[in-house]
Amino acid sequence: MGENIRLALKGIWSHRLRSFLTMLGVIIGIASIIAIVSTIKGTNEQIMQNLIGAGNNNVTISLRQGDSTYWMDAGVPAGVIPVTDSQKNEIWGLDSVADASFYLSRKYADGISAGSNALSGGSVYGIDSHYLTTTGYEIYKGRPFVDADYTGFHKTALIDEKAANTLFPEKDPIGKTMEIRGEPFTVVGLVRKSDEFQPVIESIQDYETYNREEYGMVLVPDAIWPVMFNYDEPQECVARAVSTEQMSTMGKAVEKIMKKSVMSSGGEETVTYKAEDLLEKARNKQELANSTNSLLIWIASIALLVGGIGVMNIMLVSVTERTNEIGLKKALGARNSRILAQFLTEAVVLTSLGGVLGVISGIILAQVISRVAGTPVAISVPAILLSVVFSMAIGVIFGFLPSVQAANLNPIDALRRE
Repeated sequence: MGENIRLALKGIWSHRLRSFLTMLGVIIGIASIIAIVSTIKGTNEQIMQNLIGAGNNNVTISLRQGDSTYWMDAGVPAGVIPVTDSQKNEIWGLDSVADASFYLSRKYADGISAGSNALSGGSVYGIDSHYLTTTGYEIYKGRPFVDADYTGFHKTALIDEKAANTLFPEKDPIGKTMEIRGEPFTVVGLVRKSDEFQPVIESIQDYETYNREEYGMVLVPDAIWPVMFNYDEPQECVARAVSTEQMSTMGKAVEKIMKKSVMSSGGEETVTYKAEDLLEKARNKQELANSTNSLLIWIASIALLVGGIGVMNIMLVSVTERTNEIGLKKALGARNSRILAQFLTEAVVLTSLGGVLGVISGIILAQVISRVAGTPVAISVPAILLSVVFSMAIGVIFGFLPSVQAANLNPIDALRRE
């Protein structure tokens, strides 16, 4: 085998330009497939990271009416009561739950101001003591809520940087007073996400999904919520799963427990709790991307077919050119299997070199696409190994016929031919 590989490399080097042009179809095909697969893998990873975030594994369980989110501005829904302490303890006790928080919200609240400055379109959340740790927020200035804020019904607030810049431009907001629907609140701390994860925004849907606090966020103790809004409002829940794989099952389990607070039943318009299945969303978006890119892979595979035909063609030419050599070897006692192995090895080496060059070109092409189009890429090692193996298979398949033809030459006819 080693001798056959040496002879194959010698033959390829002797006809460098012809060999390169023969490999070109294989190189283009493999490079295209590597680039497409890398783009698919990078896109899928970006989708998963965007939806799930930087490993926080959070699932939101909120009130929905049919397929739409129920906005509490419409009033407390009939037949839905607040989640009880026993339900909360049951949720915290689930093996798949690392932590969970129950909160009240107004996503696009009005009446948030400080002096002449107003926070238009900001969000207000009435939070419990688990909210910051569950959602991944940290206090970077001031203090968090303490037990006295909840038990004493203190009108204290935490705000994010966007709200601070809007309500208190060029001022330190700590200790300052702001108003929420006419009620004065003292700002005691500033919050921000504890990680640096920034999702890629490519559509209006992405913007709505990932930037809900774009206009600013205000957090208050949930105990003080009825002063501004309604009494006995149903809470939403954000739960953090122990692992990413458990997000879907955990969300359904929490949803089932929270549905105990839904007293009424009816058609699809009934207001009830539903978990946001981010894994399912990610899978759906990935399937859409994969179905589109699969067509591109099939198109790229045509180049491999053309490359394989080119290999077969050049090997037939090689057999014709080396007829005398084949005849001499057979006259000296070389068996058909020896001739077959020599030419088959040459075909495999030729396509394998094309495969390796195609892999290198594909990696470079993927990086170029990433920089030019801004598309995320992730090099797939299994795809690289499979491409090299596939290129060797092309050599075996398309080199077999010329090799058989060479092995079956009559030595007398072969020596006689010029």
